[in-house]
Amino acid sequence: MADRRLQVFHTVARLLSFTKAAEVLHMTQPAVTFQIRQLEEHFNTRLFDRAHNRISLTEAGSQVYKYADRIIGLYNEMENEVRRLTGDVMGLLLIGASTTIAEYVLPALLGEFQAKFPQVKLRLNVSNSVGVVHMVENNEVDVGVVESPVHNKNLVVEVCWQDRLVLICPPDHELARHDRIPVAELKGHPFLCREEGSGTRDVIAGYLEENGMRLADMELAMEFGSPESVKSAVEAGLGISIISQATLAKELSLGTLAAVQLDPPLVRPFSLVYQRQKFRLRAMEEFLGFAHERCEARTADA
Repeated sequence: MADRRLQVFHTVARLLSFTKAAEVLHMTQPAVTFQIRQLEEHFNTRLFDRAHNRISLTEAGSQVYKYADRIIGLYNEMENEVRRLTGDVMGLLLIGASTTIAEYVLPALLGEFQAKFPQVKLRLNVSNSVGVVHMVENNEVDVGVVESPVHNKNLVVEVCWQDRLVLICPPDHELARHDRIPVAELKGHPFLCREEGSGTRDVIAGYLEENGMRLADMELAMEFGSPESVKSAVEAGLGISIISQATLAKELSLGTLAAVQLDPPLVRPFSLVYQRQKFRLRAMEEFLGFAHERCEARTADA
């Protein structure tokens, strides 16, 4: 209902990138450029300066952006209030999630949410925790779900689920004989770790520091970009690792990996993250409530 040209312009102006705007809007870059050109023709002036592969708003563009922000905000409020009266929950909901959460936690939750609210269109963007926080900060997603601490005071952080991390090793590894193992005894074994920016890596580093160690004290052998690659490398005998217990159901049932509890235990929160000042559409409100409800039920079952 809102002017499509204005929506496209608002996204480009917010991200200062035609490429990123095309990705967020799920449009081709030529289509985004065409919408901007139409709006510039409407106002008979340039809205962006383009130089050295970078864009910036002209004075006229800054004025249009200021009013577009208010217009789109008012439109969203109107839509939300009418949907509240009619009981409809619909629209587009953009969710960002870190790798572990996207692969092992969200699929079931999103499936249940979609079944309850079939008129809501869900789009999921996957990155590491740092990337997801940046998506939320840049308004590229409505809600982020992350596995590491968030320090931006402009973001609301709501803990949804407590995740336990465990040591994993091959079943015939000497450490597999333990029911629980002190963290200091991990020294001297090749250690496989997630990449820089990973929430799991940050949590492990913080845990080691709390127990008088550093990640550098470990015999770091390799780094990987996903839980699946870490598990495959451990199965192949390349080292040991620390990983979310929620990711291990298949490997434990097949007997390809052994999981050992850490002493002291390592638990981290999975958190919902969104902008403090962001207007919350009905679909976003329903998703936040639904996620908390399912997490509470999961905690009770556990």
